[in-house]
Amino acid sequence: MTRHIAIVGPTASQKSALAMAIAESDSRWEIISLDSMQVYRGMNIGTAKPTIEERQRVRHHLIDVADPSEDWSVARTQTFAHNAVSEIEARGGRAILVGGTGLYFQAVVDGLNLPVEDLAVRADLQAQVAEPGGLREAFEELQRLDPTAASRIDPQNERRIVRALEVIRSTGKQFSTFGPGMFASESDRSAVTMQILGMWLTRRESADAINDRVRVMRERGLVEEVARLARTPWARNARQAIGYKEIADALANDGNLENAFALVAQRTRSFARRQRMWFRRDERITWLSAPTLADRVEIASHIVAEGR
Repeated sequence: MTRHIAIVGPTASQKSALAMAIAESDSRWEIISLDSMQVYRGMNIGTAKPTIEERQRVRHHLIDVADPSEDWSVARTQTFAHNAVSEIEARGGRAILVGGTGLYFQAVVDGLNLPVEDLAVRADLQAQVAEPGGLREAFEELQRLDPTAASRIDPQNERRIVRALEVIRSTGKQFSTFGPGMFASESDRSAVTMQILGMWLTRRESADAINDRVRVMRERGLVEEVARLARTPWARNARQAIGYKEIADALANDGNLENAFALVAQRTRSFARRQRMWFRRDERITWLSAPTLADRVEIASHIVAEGR
């Protein structure tokens, strides 16, 4: 059976850099992005999307497959990723899945039975959270109905809150009950056979890396990218992405970009903490905590070669 690998961990932990280093060591490797926002064309800087030159060197999947006007979902990622794995295997290749969002990773690797979508209920919820105080009230409702799901969702993440409540109202079941057996260690549970590597950073290292990333995004023109997107049809879930929401709100209101970028860094740090909490419970992950990327590449290469 073809052996693939996944690289997980918090934002700005150099997952993509490790994936590129491994992929460039053997032409059979291809990279599958499990990032929910890298699917969108034109959302490049704020998603730290692989460059055109990197994509020319290594084949990537699930990059630039949707317009920002489209609603993307974990179910679509699951379908696209499984199809990509099949195509890679047919070519005699191996896949590297890269992502930091636990639900997307789990949906692909563990083959979650995902709840159906109810667009009418979703529209009602979106109208509710658009009202003053609506997002806070929606999150409080989620805390009452499904405290487990609420503990894993950012109170500012409108898209995830709406989706969780949509499932609860549509099915009568808690959102957190879908995909039972999360983080179990039995390897035969996976929908895709693979090794899982995790990028481990201390909180201080993570905060420094995030601050550096936000600074670089600003220097590379994130404000201009957001302004350009704001002039085109832009689906709610794309606009809610960290980095895009804060800058778009500033441009539409007080224009205070200093506060906006500070908020981007703050929310990204909060997101990274939740990512660490999600992944550290998964006993299948081999964590890489070496001090430099070069060290991690060397360790990861040995692990992959030995099939551990």
